This record gives sequence, C-alpha cells and structure tokens, in this order.
Amino acid sequence: MDVLFDYHGELPECPTWDADSQTLYWTDILRQEIHHYQPQSGTHGVMHFTEEVGCFALRERGGLIVALRSAIWLTEGEGRLTQKVCDNPNNPQLARFNDGGTDRQGRFYAGTYWGPRDYNGALLCRVDAELQTTVLQCDILGANGLAFSPDGKWMYTSDTPNHVIYRTPLDAQGDPGQREVWKTFPRGHGRPDGAAVDMEGCYWSALFDGWRIARFSPQGDVLEEHTLPVRCPTMVCFGGPNMKTLFITTTRENISDEEIKAHPLSGAIFTLPISVPGMTKLKFKEN
Repeated sequence: MDVLFDYHGELPECPTWDADSQTLYWTDILRQEIHHYQPQSGTHGVMHFTEEVGCFALRERGGLIVALRSAIWLTEGEGRLTQKVCDNPNNPQLARFNDGGTDRQGRFYAGTYWGPRDYNGALLCRVDAELQTTVLQCDILGANGLAFSPDGKWMYTSDTPNHVIYRTPLDAQGDPGQREVWKTFPRGHGRPDGAAVDMEGCYWSALFDGWRIARFSPQGDVLEEHTLPVRCPTMVCFGGPNMKTLFITTTRENISDEEIKAHPLSGAIFTLPISVPGMTKLKFKEN
C-alpha cells in the first residue's frame, strides 16, 4: 500500500476515477473543494465551492453533478454552478449531503447525514435523466456505502453511525424494492463507510475507526482485509489503466493533534494494487 501523493485533506470522500482522462477526482467535504489528480503527470487541481460538497459524479455532457449542503447542482468543467437540480430534501441546517454516485443506468444518488444524531433523520434520493428527484429511502442516520452489483440486481448502502450495511433488490429498471440488513458490525471494530464493488460482485468497504478496509463476498463473508496506517478510512474506488488499483480516502476530522502527530498520514489518499478489477463508475446521463 502506497500514498498517492503529498496531500492531506480534512475530510476527503467520494473518490471517482475518470477512465477517459485517467484522472482521480474526490471531494474534501469540510474544505468545500473537489480535487482532481492525474497520477501519470502528477497534475493536481482544485475546484472551490461556497458550501460542503457531500458527493458528486462526472457528467456525460462534461462537468459535474454536485450535492452541496443546500442543493444539488450541475456545473461546467471547472466547477462553476450552471443549473440547480433541486433543493436538499432534508433540512439543510441539520443534514448535509454525504455519500453518493451513479447506478448502472447513469442516475445520480445522494444520501444525507443527520447532524444532530438524535434519530434516523437522513435519507437517500435519486436524480434521473430528466433531472427529477425522488426520495428512495429514509430511516438513516448517516447515508454511506453506495454501490451496485455487476448484474444490476442489488444496491448496497451502509449507515455508518448505526454499524450496518444494507442491500436492496432492484427490478429490471433499477428501481428499489424492500431494503434488508446484509451485515452488521460490533461496536469498536470499525464502522462501514464508503464502498465499491468489483467485477466478481464483491463489496469493498472502508471501515471507519477500524484501521482497515475489507472485501466481502456477495454472501457477506470476509475475503480480504488490508490494514492502514491511519484509523479512519472514508471510501474506496477502483481506477488505474486496468481498474486494478484501489484508491482509499481517509480523514483527519475530529482527530486530535496528538493522534495526527503519531499518524501523520491521516487525511491522505492511499493506493492498493488488487487482483480483481473493479466496476467502472458510469457518468451521469441526462436526456
């Protein structure tokens, strides 16, 4: 496992690989930024926003769809907001957007994180090709772990503060059925955060507070675990020329100065070579 380059963020999340340009994108939620980095050239750029960017996806038409705290927007290539898609269906004073991405039809999903943590007040919504937004799931404290099986029959999500991964059956149009508990985690052994699925249908999860990432079979069995030199990984994605590199974001949010001194790579992005290629994230498709 290696460090991608000399970078330390506050809360890096939503790593997204663009195969066309061989570029890694990610958001630093608390710094209100989206970064992009080309490993081959070492080129690093930053787009600045006026609110936290919980998640985003690349668009087929160019630019991004971004979930800011108050609303979801379309942007042009350099991040300038061009069209509001919808307001945050949660109360933006209490819930910011968090994890998200696209499904196998190219629709954009965005979940929220319920800040007060007094009940499961967060949700998961979806933006379709007509830019219509639908709330799909509620009863969530912190939406995370969005990923889809290669055959398009299952959607995976996690609720990090509640230590659970769910899976939801999808019909032929990709619409969700009844959510079910897929895997729970005991307290003190890491919480399931951001995730991705490989070509064998195995689910890779960043185990926040757990010092590691893990690969689970479609049946939920642990197949691999990889230890990190930092306590809190936040999300993983596949990339590289053959989709056999796992990029891992980590955080230093709410980490003491003493811990950062002991573990200075907190907030860095790591790379891990893997044997099974990952699923490519589709770009957001608009009509």
